[in-house]
Amino acid sequence: MGRTREIAVFPPGADIASFLWRVSVAEVDSAAPFSTFPGVDRHIALLEGAGFTMTLDGGSSEHRLHEPFMPFAFPGEASVDVALANGPTRDFNLMLRRGKARGRVDVWRAGVRHPLDGVSLVYVARGEVETPDGLLRAGDAWLYPPPVGETMFWQGDTVALAVFIELAKV
Repeated sequence: MGRTREIAVFPPGADIASFLWRVSVAEVDSAAPFSTFPGVDRHIALLEGAGFTMTLDGGSSEHRLHEPFMPFAFPGEASVDVALANGPTRDFNLMLRRGKARGRVDVWRAGVRHPLDGVSLVYVARGEVETPDGLLRAGDAWLYPPPVGETMFWQGDTVALAVFIELAKV
């Protein structure tokens, strides 16, 4: 079982049946199957905890989500059973309506210059970072249209997850 906190959704105010993309953070405190989302591409990254093993489609494949900040993509229609490694976890999620939006999650670490071109959302997983709009701390997200040609650079022990989303041309 778990709890999910929505960070951002598009279009604004969309529910689970009508979003084009959705970013959330989930607290997983016991082994339970993931909800299925037919027609949705999912990306997940461990933020805190020892992680879990995901068994997809009755054992056709398995993925160990044990290393923090390493995104894993899988289809939303897959049945996913979870076995916790050692206690509760917290994970980051990006869901994209297939055919309407596509995207990815990149891991940004301190000490590297990160171009903002094409970035749709930055989620600070650890540490803090100064943005053109102010200081972000762990757990904060910055949703914006990026200034073309700008970069972000920070020092220390900061890790952020950068979400790149592109809507399909209709």
